[in-house]
Amino acid sequence: MVTGKKPASEAGSILSDPNSTQREREVAASDLAQTPKKPKKPSKKKHK
Repeated sequence: MVTGKKPASEAGSILSDPNSTQREREVAASDLAQTPKKPKKPSKKKHK
């Protein structure tokens, strides 16, 4: 299962919230671990 954009954003908010509980952080981190990986774009190097 892959986490969608909105739930991933909410999970990020939970992780950055200093008042969130340890359990909330564990669940949020688990959600973020399931987000799809974006393919790396090749770097644009300029040749001289």
